Amino acid sequence: MLAANPAPWAALYRDAVALHQRGQLAQARQRYQQILRQQPKHHQALHLLGVIAAQQQNYREAADLIAKAIAVFPGDANYYINHGNACRALGQLDVAMASYGRAIELQPANPQAHASLGAVLQSLGRLDDAIASYDVALRLKPDSFEALYNRAVALQLARRLSEALAGYEQALAVLPDFVDGHFRRGVVLQELGHVEAAISAYDRVLALQPMHAEASYNRGYALVVLQRFEDAIVSYDQAIAARPDFAQAHCNRGVALQGLKRWEEALASQDRAIALVPEYGEALVNRGVVLHAMQRWDDALASYEKALATDPRSVNALVNRGVTLHARGELDAALSSYYQAITICPDAAEAHFYLSLILLLRGEFRTGWQEYQWFWKTANGAARLRTFEQPAWAGQEPVAGKRVLVHSEQGLGDMIQFCRYVRLLAERGAHVILEVPGSLAGLLRAVDGVAQLVVKGEPLPQFDYQCLLLSLPRIFETDMSTIPTPQPYLQGDSGKRAVWQERLGPRKHVRVGLAWSGSPQHMNDPHRSLPLDVLLEQLPMDLDYISLQKELRSGDLVTLASRPDVRHFEDEIADFTDTGALCELMDVVISVDTSVAHLSAALGRPTWIGLAAVPDWRWLLGRADSPWYQSVRLFRQPAPGDWATVTRELSRQLQSLSVSSDTNVKCSTQ
Repeated sequence: MLAANPAPWAALYRDAVALHQRGQLAQARQRYQQILRQQPKHHQALHLLGVIAAQQQNYREAADLIAKAIAVFPGDANYYINHGNACRALGQLDVAMASYGRAIELQPANPQAHASLGAVLQSLGRLDDAIASYDVALRLKPDSFEALYNRAVALQLARRLSEALAGYEQALAVLPDFVDGHFRRGVVLQELGHVEAAISAYDRVLALQPMHAEASYNRGYALVVLQRFEDAIVSYDQAIAARPDFAQAHCNRGVALQGLKRWEEALASQDRAIALVPEYGEALVNRGVVLHAMQRWDDALASYEKALATDPRSVNALVNRGVTLHARGELDAALSSYYQAITICPDAAEAHFYLSLILLLRGEFRTGWQEYQWFWKTANGAARLRTFEQPAWAGQEPVAGKRVLVHSEQGLGDMIQFCRYVRLLAERGAHVILEVPGSLAGLLRAVDGVAQLVVKGEPLPQFDYQCLLLSLPRIFETDMSTIPTPQPYLQGDSGKRAVWQERLGPRKHVRVGLAWSGSPQHMNDPHRSLPLDVLLEQLPMDLDYISLQKELRSGDLVTLASRPDVRHFEDEIADFTDTGALCELMDVVISVDTSVAHLSAALGRPTWIGLAAVPDWRWLLGRADSPWYQSVRLFRQPAPGDWATVTRELSRQLQSLSVSSDTNVKCSTQ
């Protein structure tokens, strides 16, 4: 409220204020200066001239002018508020806080004074005090947008996210088209895990301001979380269109392209991010990850080294460097990289987990099992892990007479390989409830030690403890000499076996079951799987080949169409009881490292497994047999990617089997 102005300057002052209110700042400034030339202590003119200076972002002049007004007339709270605003803009937070405090002393019910004090307290990091000031302002003026919005920001900074979300929604109810409010609301929703709602919030921002680069960027990030990679790329492209030098958007666009396995484009995006910010460590690491996927391992290592030159303590770079060294077979160097990461960050879950894979690969089981448990703290593991009210069984608690749920959140092969541990738990007196995927239910129902089998997704019965299947080797302290049940421990379905024996018809040649690829989503799929035509290229032609693949890739369908000697029944294979019955009818099963290999071996069938030069940990190093399965023979690549040597040796062994079968007539039980 402007104070009355004595004549003869009242008319000139009214004219100045009118010009000021119409936004004609230059003319208003002239009028205020004209008054001050005649009346240097005209405090209203001093104050409003200071306000004009603040509006023109000349905060030093604003603070000086308003301070002079206060010296003349120290009784107006608004003077102190505007002086505090100018000082806050100058970074003079203590002076600003004092000004706001004086305003509150003069006018305790002034909501603007309390809201402004909250803002400076927030800038000082005193979030609880800031929130308290905003609360006072809102009691005085409940619809104060400034107090509502800034309070929500303070709550967000204090990590009180649910309250912050409610605060932004209250602020937006007052000012529905406030862009920053919708943007910050989206950020909070994203942090709370409400990803779809966050995307809707960013959509609202972009409807109001289509070239809002940060909203497009965050929207892309949320879409990557949902694995909607194509849509994410569109959002990142919009962010880049709004801000071509947005290095983070180029970097994360590369991550989305990586999710689509469009490696060359992903590499180009990371290169663009690095061109914009040469020491962009995250982009250098991501570039290495892409190069690793392209099997350009030397280039990947060089990219990690550049990232480490930028930040020698980059745990992400050290872990990924270890992964590439592991893939190259440089296990000691990989271990060193993981240990460096753990030294920097003892809780680096990925470093511990990847470390465990090398220890287990080397047969150092006791330590390896311990380190393997870190998997559940990695991003991938944590996303799979379920929570239960019942405690986890760690091995020390007596379980005699207790109901223990054993569950697995990993692959089908893991379930087949480690279900043998149920017997050990049952031998301690536990009533074991085994939860399995539906495709394995028929096969695993009769596993020794299972008291009750439940299909995953169905309601669980009552139980006292729960335990992850892959925790049992650690609990039972398995080492190379104490692996349980290496002999056959699964039984096939005799009814299914009879059906498939009739379906296959009379035996005319040696029967060979084939499984050449696993899940495309498996992290090591490019190294453990191979195309069917590569497998068949050197195998003898005069055998009866049966495909055991449930799912076929497009290239394999083309190969099967040209090879009528390979029979395939993927549409007729309902679950693993069918696959198991087929395995039992084979003279030998040839498989890569996939669930079929575990199934055939657990059934006790002769199983020949083709392995990458650096295989999965369960196949160990440098041996042709497996301590996990008596009927397994391992055929290893001598160098990364050398499937030709593997298939040549498989062919030689099959020819020997064929000759032996012709000589002895009967080559397997039927």
